[in-house]
Amino acid sequence: MLARDIMHRDVVTVTPETPLGEIARLLVEKRFGAVPVTDETGVLVGIVSEADLLHREELGTERRRNRWLDAFASIETLANAYRSAHGLLARDVMARTVVTAAPDAPLTEIVELMERRRIRRVPIVEARPDGSEQLVGIVTRGDLVRALATLVPASPAPTTDRALSDRRIRDMLLAELARQPWTDKAEGNVTVLDGVVHLWGAVTNEAEARALVTAAEGIPGVVAVRDHTFVAYWGADPIML
Repeated sequence: MLARDIMHRDVVTVTPETPLGEIARLLVEKRFGAVPVTDETGVLVGIVSEADLLHREELGTERRRNRWLDAFASIETLANAYRSAHGLLARDVMARTVVTAAPDAPLTEIVELMERRRIRRVPIVEARPDGSEQLVGIVTRGDLVRALATLVPASPAPTTDRALSDRRIRDMLLAELARQPWTDKAEGNVTVLDGVVHLWGAVTNEAEARALVTAAEGIPGVVAVRDHTFVAYWGADPIML
């Protein structure tokens, strides 16, 4: 799936001149964690998040400055810190460098951006001829969860007709495990009878055992999984989680 398949297209935005009080109320009323900032043509110019509103003079939460360290800080750094704590408009506090993605970005790329940059939302933009970025949507973690809810059935599909033979189920599971770097499960340690997968033998830790069960449960036609594995002990110390 691509970003365009799940993104919100009707994005709530503010302008650089929007007062911070209005932005704060918007975040509370809409239960947003952040709001994009666009100019009059819809070009993305920044984003204001809850974190940008934490260190404020009104709250008495301005960042405590170390005078000794301030002596080594640039004028720009000090001026920006003051502006963030005392400014009254979106342009005073907004982050101007925004992590974005294109509408055709795969969801794997979106998730990697969220994890690597520790963010909860990614604005979706289209490049304009002048090099600016037109805001066309936004993808949040909630959007990803909603997409998952539409793709994963609430309960496993019935398999009373035994559409897949036990041999086919076993072959599919072994092929799946062969692609994984966290296990070297041999063929003799996987058996299938009447759609029930039995896992046998030693594993390095409980995490591997749980992952084996997850892999088996994801194979079409499986009606149940029985885990008979055990954690192996190598030398004096067990390999534990």
